[in-house]
Amino acid sequence: MASQSARLDAIDRVILSELQADGRITNVELARRAGLTAPPCLRRVRALEEAGVIDSYHAKLIGAALGYGITVFALVSLRSQAEADLRGFEAHVTALPEVRECHMLNGEIDFILKIVAHDLQTFQSFLTSRLTTAPNVASVKTSLVIRTAKEEIGVPVDAA
Repeated sequence: MASQSARLDAIDRVILSELQADGRITNVELARRAGLTAPPCLRRVRALEEAGVIDSYHAKLIGAALGYGITVFALVSLRSQAEADLRGFEAHVTALPEVRECHMLNGEIDFILKIVAHDLQTFQSFLTSRLTTAPNVASVKTSLVIRTAKEEIGVPVDAA
């Protein structure tokens, strides 16, 4: 994507920054902020989508408002790192709605997961019945989130 990055001009970067901050911004307002009229702004947004720079649009939900009172990070080590075993684990956690993120790491730990649960009892049940029992899992170390100081979506949009 580095070559794609080089092809973005200052207007594209304004569009990306504004959309990342507010995915519900109207095209008219986005165009105003980017210094364009609405039709060329919409063409640029569509081109950014088609180029794969913009993947999707989402609403950020507040977990606590939906009864998800805790967030836990789990460090998972597998018995085998053969590609088929890695893919098998990824498929398993992809099917678990409580797992919100799954990242493969290098080093001693194979994966880090971000998990949400209604409460500690619900998380404990999830851990013992659905995560530690997954095929190829050797160990799971968990840390409960006490406080979140920063939670930014997306990536920084650098100046041109």
